[in-house]
Amino acid sequence: MGGAVSAGEDNDELIDNLKEAHYIRSELVEQAFRAIDRADYYLEEFRDNAYKDLAWRHGNIHLSAPCIYSEVMEALDLQPGLSFLNLGSGTGYLSTMVGLILGPFGVNHGVELHGDVIEYAYQRLEFFIKTSDSFDKFEFCEPSFVVGNCLEITPESRQYDRVYCGAGVQREHEDYMKNLLKVGGILVLPLEEKLTKITRTGYNTWETKKIIAVSFAPLVLPKNKDNGKTKMVPLPMFEVRTLQDLARISIRHTLKKSTGQEHGRGGGVARGGAGGAPKSGPRFKRRRVHRRRMDSVLLANKHMFLNRMLPGPMDDNNNCDDTEGERPEESRMGGEAEEEDEEEEEEREGRELRSEPAVNVLRERILGLPLPEPLKMYLLYYREK
Repeated sequence: MGGAVSAGEDNDELIDNLKEAHYIRSELVEQAFRAIDRADYYLEEFRDNAYKDLAWRHGNIHLSAPCIYSEVMEALDLQPGLSFLNLGSGTGYLSTMVGLILGPFGVNHGVELHGDVIEYAYQRLEFFIKTSDSFDKFEFCEPSFVVGNCLEITPESRQYDRVYCGAGVQREHEDYMKNLLKVGGILVLPLEEKLTKITRTGYNTWETKKIIAVSFAPLVLPKNKDNGKTKMVPLPMFEVRTLQDLARISIRHTLKKSTGQEHGRGGGVARGGAGGAPKSGPRFKRRRVHRRRMDSVLLANKHMFLNRMLPGPMDDNNNCDDTEGERPEESRMGGEAEEEDEEEEEEREGRELRSEPAVNVLRERILGLPLPEPLKMYLLYYREK
């Protein structure tokens, strides 16, 4: 499933295309998508396909198409502090984006059938935390994953504010999925070939909305054990933050606020994926050049109009000085020269932006504090860079 939007040259252009096609509609979802480079969740030999709007599978590793993830993120209506359960969490790509919105006091759990995929997901999560400057632009809710079949979750497990299932669900399992929700919660799942949003409006009342047609592999049914019983899957605990963690969150928030980097206030997330560098791609450059050309034409036409309205100096025979034919040409030539100069200047600025790495203000601020090195590293989540 996918192919609804054209391929991008990088992560930012992929997001631009998803926005233009109205798959991404909210600022929070856009920021989360820009913060995480989709290519980082591909195996190295398949990275060239990362910015196509297509699903990808290699062995047990699987990613849905970007347009599907966009619709899921929008339908979940995520907010800071909510609890989220990802059934079929896979590479952790979606769970990591969700964690950027949930913030430090949310809950972010995933259940995945294959142990090797969970190992891969934790590798990708560690890579994001240790190498991405985008990590410091958010208060992150780190996901936790467990191995098991999502149809074997223990009945006494707590319910969640938001639930997503990444495999095709048949009608006989719909009620099972609904019961994972708190009242007021939202469940998004592929139900009989339709991506469906179900809102629990009361203890026994629901609202259902079909979003788009999709094609997902069906849920894998549990296998009975020798004794005829299935192995129940215990979900991760709803952890209580330690005083040490709360102090770290408070200090980072205060430093971020004082440097103007607070998420959602002014700065937002710098475009450019993991590096946070401003986008200066050829697609946006062409648009700016087009606008400059339009301005030059309008300026030349305005100049010609004024020259025709205002008579020039009279000669000895009461004839106007006939220079109208020359002036527009001069204006056009001057406009072209100015346009070329602006293009050269823009290309030079673009090269400088691409060559200079983005400055992680929060990281620099923490490293400059008069604190012991171990404490600085703790504030940086022990990142090695």
